[in-house]
Amino acid sequence: MLVLSRSQVEDLLDMDSLIDSLAPAMADLSAGRASVPDRVAALVPEHDGFLAAMPGYLASAGMLMTKLVSLFPHNDGAQLPTHQALIVAFDPDTGEPAALLDGTAITAARTAACSALSARLLAREDASVLAVLGTGVQARSHARAICRVRPIRQIRVAGRDPARAAALAEELSSVLDADVQAAGSYAEALDGADIAAATTHAVEPVIRRPWLTPGVHITSVGYNPAGREIDDATVAGALVCVESRQAALAPPPVGSNDLLMPIRDGLITADHVHTELGELIAGTKPGRTSPDQMTLYKSVGVAVQDAAATALVIAAAHDQSIGEEITLQ
Repeated sequence: MLVLSRSQVEDLLDMDSLIDSLAPAMADLSAGRASVPDRVAALVPEHDGFLAAMPGYLASAGMLMTKLVSLFPHNDGAQLPTHQALIVAFDPDTGEPAALLDGTAITAARTAACSALSARLLAREDASVLAVLGTGVQARSHARAICRVRPIRQIRVAGRDPARAAALAEELSSVLDADVQAAGSYAEALDGADIAAATTHAVEPVIRRPWLTPGVHITSVGYNPAGREIDDATVAGALVCVESRQAALAPPPVGSNDLLMPIRDGLITADHVHTELGELIAGTKPGRTSPDQMTLYKSVGVAVQDAAATALVIAAAHDQSIGEEITLQ
């Protein structure tokens, strides 16, 4: 059984390859060619946390796996991530455990990579100003990933803590070919932004319709059972894309409050979810139809993303003879 640490996973996982590999994975999901049951979770209410299990089989990648992921939102996000995970891969021919690897790095990378894929499919081709809302692992990963699919020349970082926003802006400035600045507020970061990446644990929306510029593409990956990232007017006015309608509209802890709350309140119906990523890739649903159209990709995370990333990591590990082999029997 192959064992890979977090640093090894980070070294082995190429972001460009991951973005590309997620396209057929999402198409397989939408076409019913992947087996991805709804995740289940054990709640830890005294810490507002949970431990979720996310199994999946992606035949096209030869990957049978499950992820165990915890969300503990009160962790500081820097020394101790809010999301922590392990992934176990199994031989799809025999069911034998084949690999154990860190899933924290994969979760961060695949979430941002799928947001970047949504930007490739839905954002204007000339999108050059990116607003990053949040200052944690996903904020960092999203800035790096989205710069790979659009000609980003300016990044504005905003968060609850101005010091952390400034620190992240300085860090990103050193690794990205863009002008990166800390913004004084979410509204300031969003003013004139072509792409907005929301990566928060917000209770009250950090993306509000009056703050947005026509034609913006929004990616939203944040989750908080007590709230949401996006206001009703933005959801109602956008072309909405998800990974999976079944997952996005399922009850908590699977679905998205950003969609479930306006549906509950009668502001939209479930049919307002226009498309899945896989349908855009297959060409069975249209994407953006005008430069001024607002588009929204709301992510809840699905196991085919982890399966695609895990397949890349394990293949690279074998090619480069990286990792430790252990025997369980």
